[in-house]
Amino acid sequence: MSSEWEANQMAKTKPETAQVAAETIEHCIRSRRSVKPAAFSDVPVADEVIDRMLEAANWAPTHGCTEPWRFFVYTNEARIELGNKIAELYLQITKPENCRPATVDKLKNFAAASSHLIVIAMKRQESGKISRIDEVAAVACAVQNLHLMATACGVAGYWSSAKAICNDLMKDHLGLGADDEVLGMFYVGNAKGELPEGKRTPAADKITWFGRS
Repeated sequence: MSSEWEANQMAKTKPETAQVAAETIEHCIRSRRSVKPAAFSDVPVADEVIDRMLEAANWAPTHGCTEPWRFFVYTNEARIELGNKIAELYLQITKPENCRPATVDKLKNFAAASSHLIVIAMKRQESGKISRIDEVAAVACAVQNLHLMATACGVAGYWSSAKAICNDLMKDHLGLGADDEVLGMFYVGNAKGELPEGKRTPAADKITWFGRS
């Protein structure tokens, strides 16, 4: 980023406007929570809110402008059917001795308790020029955008990467290619009550500066 570009951008934005925007974004980031479907109310989320979340996701950074994120959205009866499908896949990929009826029930109940289910996938670039890690990171950025917009709209969400979701059988079910990947499910709903405060260790504990005066 050039200093000339920065100067031009700052000239276009009043300091007080920039400050308000920064505070709003910081508040949204600090307020984001992972809320599991068991804590969702039975009040559905409007489809228009989901559209807004997905539009925010579409503005994630992407190396080479490949835009590798793909989202499959399920609501109403379709979400129940998907919950049943995920439970079925769990039984298919898990050794009989390791299968847990409680897990089957949880997979179905999570889907039923949600307003919308968003399956998250990464569409691999055919040429393979952009590395897999770059593409996965881009999808993760898209999901963060999606979750932040959900937070801004007062909506709760939870990104699960359970094996019952992230597997080749699910990839085939969605019609994805051999090199594509399912990266999880984003469960969406309205929270029953107030969300707990977040906790983080100090950022300074994870940062090393060089050359700072």
